[in-house]
Amino acid sequence: MEKTKETKKTQKTEAKEAKVGKKTKKAGAKKSQVISHGVGRRKRAVARVWLRRGKGDIVVNGRNFKEYFDTDINRQEAHLTFNVMKVVNYDADVNVYGGGVNSQAEAVKLGIARALVEHNPDIKPDMRKWRLLTVDSRVKERKKYGQRGARRKFQFTKR
Repeated sequence: MEKTKETKKTQKTEAKEAKVGKKTKKAGAKKSQVISHGVGRRKRAVARVWLRRGKGDIVVNGRNFKEYFDTDINRQEAHLTFNVMKVVNYDADVNVYGGGVNSQAEAVKLGIARALVEHNPDIKPDMRKWRLLTVDSRVKERKKYGQRGARRKFQFTKR
C-alpha cells in the first residue's frame, strides 16, 4: 500500500515538473529582450512595466489590456502614454497588483512613461508637458483613535 502512494506522488511530481518545463520553454522563446523597466504607483496599486521591441501591445498580468481594463476610460488611461508619444515599436509587459482598477490603470500609465524615459531621456520634456510623469500622491487618510473614521466623529449625545 505504501508503494502505491509513493508511486502516485512521484507520478504527480513528474507531471508537474514536465508542465513547468514546457511553460518556461514557450515563454522564453517568444519574448524579446527587455529594453527598459519602469515602476508606476497610484494609491495602493503598483505596476511594474518592462518594455520590449514589438508592435505597441500592452499585456497586463498575462492578458491584453483591453480585456483587463473593463471601461473605455481605464483603457484610454493605460494606453495614454503610447498614444501621446506616438510609440508603436514597443510592447509593454505589465505586472500590476493592489488597489482598484482605476488606480491600476493610472499606475500602468506612469510605469510606461517612466520606462520610456529610461530608454530615451530626450522625450522627458514632452512627457512633462503632457503631465505623464507627474505622480498623484493622494492616498487614503488613516483612521484616528476616538473617531469613527479619518475625519468623521462619533455621533454627539448631549446627555
